[in-house]
Formats: sequence, C-alpha cells, structure tokens
Amino acid sequence: MECKVTDLSVRDIRFPTSLEAHGSDSMHADPDYSCAYVVIQTDGEFCGHGLGFTLGKGTEIVCCAVRTMTKLVVGKRLDDIYKDFAGFWRTLTSDSQLRWLGPEKGVIHLATAAVVNALWDLWAKIEGKPLWKLLVDMEPEKLISTIDFRYLSDALTKTEAVEILKKAQAGKKEREAEMLANGYPAYTTSVGWLGYSDEKIRKLCKEALADGFTRFKVKIGADIQDDIRRCKVVREEIGYDKPMMTDANERWDVQEAIDWMIQLAPFKPHWIEEPTSPDDILGHAEISKALKPYGIGVATGEACQNRVMFKQFFQANALQYCQIDSCRLGGVNEILSVILMAAKFKVPVCPHAGGVGLCEFVQHLCIFDYIAVSGSLEDRVTEYVDHLHEHFKDPVVVKNGCYQVPKMPGYSGEMKEESLADYEYPTGGEWQKLFNEGKFKPE
Repeated sequence: MECKVTDLSVRDIRFPTSLEAHGSDSMHADPDYSCAYVVIQTDGEFCGHGLGFTLGKGTEIVCCAVRTMTKLVVGKRLDDIYKDFAGFWRTLTSDSQLRWLGPEKGVIHLATAAVVNALWDLWAKIEGKPLWKLLVDMEPEKLISTIDFRYLSDALTKTEAVEILKKAQAGKKEREAEMLANGYPAYTTSVGWLGYSDEKIRKLCKEALADGFTRFKVKIGADIQDDIRRCKVVREEIGYDKPMMTDANERWDVQEAIDWMIQLAPFKPHWIEEPTSPDDILGHAEISKALKPYGIGVATGEACQNRVMFKQFFQANALQYCQIDSCRLGGVNEILSVILMAAKFKVPVCPHAGGVGLCEFVQHLCIFDYIAVSGSLEDRVTEYVDHLHEHFKDPVVVKNGCYQVPKMPGYSGEMKEESLADYEYPTGGEWQKLFNEGKFKPE
C-alpha cells in the first residue's frame, strides 16, 4: 500500500421516497432518503466509496463538512493510515478547530463516518476481501489497533477487548461456514411505515411471510388508538408466535413512553425502539426498568452519537438491544468499539438499517460480530428495508428472511454511476423531471 490519496470528492444524492411515504414514522413524516456520497481516489488501482445517511434537507451541510476534511486525507500514504488507523481516526475527529463543531457528534461526525467508511471500503478492496472477511481474518491485536480507546477505559480496556476476540477464536471457522450457508437473520420494517394504509400493511405482511420473514417491526407513537389498530392488523397477519417489534422514533417523554407501551403490551411487543430522546440515557434506564415486568425490552442506538454515549447506556443498563448505525457513529473504527463493549456487557447487537446503503453496510458488521465476537445468534437480528438497493453495484441479497453473505471485495457501498447522475441534487435528471412536474420545488 505504497500509494497515496490523491482526491476526496463528495456528492449530494437524494431519492424522493416521501412521494410514497417510504420511511415515514412518528417524527419523520416525509423523509427523502439521501446521502453525502464520498469517493476517495488514489494513485493506485483502487478507490474507496462511502456515505453518510440523511433524510433530504441538510445533506448539503454534511457535504460541506466532508470538504473541510479534505486536507486531512488527501496526500496521505495508505500505509500510514492503516498502520495506525486509530491514530488517523483521532486526527479526523480531533482537529483543533473542526472538533468544536462536535466534538464527535452531529454533522461533523456524519461527515467523519462518510470518509472513514470510504477508507475501509478502500482497504477491503486492496486486500481483495469483503469487509466482514477483512475484519474476521485480522489478528485480535491488529483489529484492536484500529480503535481509539480514549474515554472508554473505565468500561473496556484494550486488554479486555483483545481477550474477547481471542476467546471467540474457537469455532470461528464453523461460524463462518454457517453464515455462508444460511446467512444472518433479518427482520423487516417495510410492512409497518406509519404512512401506510391498513390494506397495504396486510398486503406487505403476507408478502414478507411468503418471503420467509419471521420478525416484523411496526412504527408507532403518533396516536395510541391508531397504534392499537395497526398492531392488531399486524398480529392478525403474522400471529403471536413471531416477534413483533415497535419503534417510536424518539416521540415521547419518559412517563408517556411507559404508559403508552403498557397499553400496547397485549400485542406482545418484543421491544420498543427509541422511546424517548436518544440523548436521555437515564430516561431509557427508567423505561427499561418499568417495562421489564411486561416482557418488553428497550432498543436504541440509531441516533446515539458516539461510543461514549453507548458506554453510558451499557453502564446504566438502559438498553436491552444495541442498535449500532453504520453512518451515525464515526465509521467502522468506532463501531468496533461499541460491538466489543456490547459483548462485555452481554447486550445483543441488532443493527439499525434501511435508508440509503445502511443495509449494504450493516450486513458486514453483524456477520463479523457473530463470527469473531459474540459467537451467538440468540435474540439477535438485523433490520432490513427493501428500498433503493437497485442503485448499488453490490446490493444486499435477502433469502428466507436472512441476509446472504456478501462476496465482492469492499464495504458494498459503491453506487451505480447512472444512479448518481440521475439523483444528484439538484442537477440530476430525475430531480429536474420532478421539479418540472411540480412534485418538488428546488430549495
């Protein structure tokens, strides 16, 4: 890896998903799934592709934040980056002026994720492996060397992390073979968007069952009577022998969340996801304690800003399911630290996905977790949403309700050039057509 980074570019890519209420929930009624799409060029054979997920407006702000990092990346030798990836990650997150925009949170951290995801995609392509395999094949000490442990040592030390990985060496080959044969279990959210009619929900439930899905999620939180009706519809279609998760997308105050979920308890929800502010760790702990007698767990993480907050969630016993997000945390390096903390605190990792490219990314992370860290599929499942995969060169494949293991080198986030040209905002051909038809107005 003697080559250098020669260029870092970013494009504002948006898809008009709000037209059909895809992605709608109690807090985000009209999302247009979008991303800041990053390409890292080198003077060698390969380039890296990464992205930071957004919901439309404001994507240009993330793109601007990415551009501020250009001087931190361009001109660097890949050997220097990957030999001390933790140090390079700290360079990106600790620039003495840029860090004031976070630190390690918000728009600047979304930009960090996009850049870091592209660097991991590049590394995996150079090694000729899909990302999950790159991670699985690393010696424990090498993998741990990619993680910045600052702020974590009171919860997880480097020594403990190495021991977790070494302990999981037993059975790795068998678990890898199992993944290649069967895939990783998924649940579908596509049946339960808040903007869907009851008829559409029934139709989608029937289709998902026929496709082999056995776990389902329903968006809730805007109106209790509406939620009761919609949960009843889903249970009528899937029965009570299959897990049904619920997701409030940060809608409620703490006591409101408790009272609301007690009313939905007869429908046997497996978990309530994001019941309150994603920053309210103690609030989540109170909700967890109150709902435990009802058999309802608390899941959160898609809007958890960094590894420090996850550390406190674990320490406070504030979540029963850890939902890492591949584009909210600062890329793979930080995600690895959270996966290892989850292993220490014995909390199952159930990644958040959907959006643009999130499914493509997280399949690598959950497969790695099973093979090389947790060694368990008990109470573990990864979200799947069947939107926008056709725009990727190596899209996810789900069969019989399971993610199939990706085989192509990289992190699976590279998009088709024609899709980038059509959906670049606001100049892309599809957006010009939508503007001319009056379905959208240019910002």
